[in-house]
Amino acid sequence: MTKSRISAVLTVAVFAAAMWFFEIVDFFLLGGLLDSQFGIRSWMVDDLWTVFTAPFMHAGLSHITANTVPLLVLGSLVAFSGLGRFLWASVIIAVVSGIGVWLLSPPGSLTVGASGLIFGYFGYLVLRGIIERRTADIVIMICTVLFYGGLIFGVLPQGQGISWQAHLFGFLGGLLAAYILPRRAKRQQLPPPQQGYGPYGPPSPPGY
Repeated sequence: MTKSRISAVLTVAVFAAAMWFFEIVDFFLLGGLLDSQFGIRSWMVDDLWTVFTAPFMHAGLSHITANTVPLLVLGSLVAFSGLGRFLWASVIIAVVSGIGVWLLSPPGSLTVGASGLIFGYFGYLVLRGIIERRTADIVIMICTVLFYGGLIFGVLPQGQGISWQAHLFGFLGGLLAAYILPRRAKRQQLPPPQQGYGPYGPPSPPGY
């Protein structure tokens, strides 16, 4: 594993640790104050910047517990693309998901959670396998669909308290990230060595 990939996987772990830190502080000490300050308030222009902070907030310990494992798994698989691609993909997903929530949620409603990122990573991994056409990416795509394919139903309107907007636009953001981020350069295979004896080939026949 390259240094960039190791750094990216560690970044995923840091993301998850930061989410847990904020939620523990908010749940036990602040009574949800962080959610109201850093969650997305739909149709409030002054709060549009919270598209970058809302993924780190959660509505209780059960909420963050449900998000932690898929975030670590799918985020780490995206991280195999390298640190730069992982960070850019995360930014694109957060922006697309956040704006979708801001536009389509009922005015003034509060939305928090990393589910937009999770659905975005899912969409990114699926489309990347199709675009890159590398063996490793195709295997990751197949495993992602087998183990997390049920996520796709989360883009449909759900019960109260579940932001299908974050799911749908997170998924679309992941597709967008996989499409617009440049493809990784393929390694060029060296030509097979020519037969011969030494750098100049076989010895010349006598008399030449």
